[in-house]
Amino acid sequence: MRTPREQRGENRGALIAVRITMVKKIKADGSPCRKCADVEERLKSSGLWNGIDEVVVADEREPDSEGMRLARQYGVDAAPFFIVEDGPGQVRIYTVFMRLLREVLDKPVSESDEAAEILDRHPGLDLL
Repeated sequence: MRTPREQRGENRGALIAVRITMVKKIKADGSPCRKCADVEERLKSSGLWNGIDEVVVADEREPDSEGMRLARQYGVDAAPFFIVEDGPGQVRIYTVFMRLLREVLDKPVSESDEAAEILDRHPGLDLL
């Protein structure tokens, strides 16, 4: 297990520890989640995979798997999602990969890319 990275906080540039956990899903039929595999590949191909401290599996065949417990705990119903710990008791949940890239991993993301990901997760939405 790696040690948490440090990142500049919003309070006067103070350094804070950051730990990122990725929760990915295995479907009830045993196949991997398509979106999870896509996000994992994007992290690896962009050299950001080493920024993920832990990967946890939410296995639909095992309701008590660690990932399924975390999904219930944080009220998340989509995968993948990311748990970002910014220090003692400071937890942020990211269900939109592009937001994680922009807000945590400090990578530029276009608004259209973020909107496309949100629409992909929620096909019933229609952005203006």
